[in-house]
Amino acid sequence: MSNPLRQLAPVLRLLRLRRERRPRPPSSVTALDLDGSTLRVVQAGPRGSVPKVFAETLELAPDADRNDPVVMGAAVAKALVKLRLKPAGVVMGVPRAKVVLRTLTVPVIEKLPELASVVHLQVGKDLPFRMDEAVVDFKVRGQVLVPAERTEAAAGPEVVGEAAGIAPRLEVLVAAVKREVVEFYQRLAEAAGLQLAGLGLLPYANARCVEECHVADGDAAFALVSLRPDEAGIDIIAQRSLLFSRGAVIRTAGETPPSGEPAAPSAEAFVRSVVIEVVRSLHGYSGQEASPAVAKVVVTGATGHEADVAAALGTRLSSPCELLDPTTALALPPGSREHAAGSIGALGLAFGLADVRGLPFDFLKPKRPAVQRDLRKIRILSGLAASAVVLAAVFGLRGYLVGKREAILAAARAELADAEKKRPVYRKMIQQAGVVDDWIKADRDWLVHYAYLTSVLPPSEEVYLTSLAISGQGSVRLAVQARSGETLARLDKRLREAGYDVKPVAITPGPDRFGYEFRSTVELTVPDKLKIDLHKVRPAVRPIDDVSLEASAYKRGGA
Repeated sequence: MSNPLRQLAPVLRLLRLRRERRPRPPSSVTALDLDGSTLRVVQAGPRGSVPKVFAETLELAPDADRNDPVVMGAAVAKALVKLRLKPAGVVMGVPRAKVVLRTLTVPVIEKLPELASVVHLQVGKDLPFRMDEAVVDFKVRGQVLVPAERTEAAAGPEVVGEAAGIAPRLEVLVAAVKREVVEFYQRLAEAAGLQLAGLGLLPYANARCVEECHVADGDAAFALVSLRPDEAGIDIIAQRSLLFSRGAVIRTAGETPPSGEPAAPSAEAFVRSVVIEVVRSLHGYSGQEASPAVAKVVVTGATGHEADVAAALGTRLSSPCELLDPTTALALPPGSREHAAGSIGALGLAFGLADVRGLPFDFLKPKRPAVQRDLRKIRILSGLAASAVVLAAVFGLRGYLVGKREAILAAARAELADAEKKRPVYRKMIQQAGVVDDWIKADRDWLVHYAYLTSVLPPSEEVYLTSLAISGQGSVRLAVQARSGETLARLDKRLREAGYDVKPVAITPGPDRFGYEFRSTVELTVPDKLKIDLHKVRPAVRPIDDVSLEASAYKRGGA
């Protein structure tokens, strides 16, 4: 007769399997945005929580060097002290003026390092600075179909559908900044006593914020005009993707900005300059190939001229123009509403880092190409390793011959130490053998009870086992996870109707990530009068997607 424990072991191992956990976003995120002389701060919690928005003026001397990260870091630290904030890690964004954006079409490559190699090779030809001075990151927009003669693949293109001569390509938005820009933000965070957790792209942060505000009308493109005291950003967004981005410095004719902060133009001149730059940007965007038309224009910012700019654009353009109100769209608390309009960049950075998708562009952790192997170095290192092996063998043989007696003594000591280490193992084996003997003496066919319980328990959509233990005194302990308390009550009733003596079930709220909200431990006692006839019971129907008993599931190591 075969041992029941050996037949039950695969099922028990199957119940203990753990599914791979998905990466979780950080519990809290703090985003910083340097808006001229104002520090804008957004604190966001887990996904779905309401962010908090703060703003504080930076204490900078009139002749302060704004390009000095130590000076800016000290000003940021003072502003955070005034706001009574102590963030551990922060995320910041690089403005459009310091970033080179390019849209590339590359072959369809599944492996990210190989795709990064192709992107680096192509974008290196268009950069205004050397590739070794650049930090490059990219985001795949999606697949596009281009004529086969425009592809750069060595082999002939595939035929997609029935359209011959068309090859699939990947459309990639590439962002490149100088390495010194990344080092500036790192040194700024270090001077402020902060840890820089991410360095994103402000135009894409703006797009991420308006995505949360539900500004888009379906898949139609719209223009986002974000105003700052000395510049305007024009971003064209469609289908959660940035199609066009341009930053323009706003100055009036005849004004000469002094060293330090740029001079503020008059209201009329500011509005006129912004309208000119927006119209110029829309004309430049419309000249791109296969660009969807702009359905509307959205204006945001905290300069005080947003309403005038929206009105002027509505008169100048045929598309409708409106103001973005992130306060209402994001249901911000009262204390955050005053600074929300000027903080969409910081809001987008916080949303991006807190999301499971993460930042689409992160210049601290860019997508890197595959490492090229240096065969010459590999040969040299292999030769050195072989020489080291030979030397180790020589010295090992010498040591063996000289210390033969010491080796015998060491072997005896090692054998004694090994026997001492195995003493708990021997004791455990004796205990386990005693448990097996008790089970055999109890004269219970536990496999029959296991099959009977499988037919008695509710289906797996309502409850599932997390562990099963059997004692030598004839009791069975089940740890279960259920959808509801009513399911556990029904489980108790079924077990009693099946003939088991059931101790009262204690229901404990304990939700898991699969939606089972309650857990409990059920202890059963098998009466001597219980007779089981497996022909009269029928197990619950297996779910359609259940592959737990397939042979391939065991080979993969999971259900």
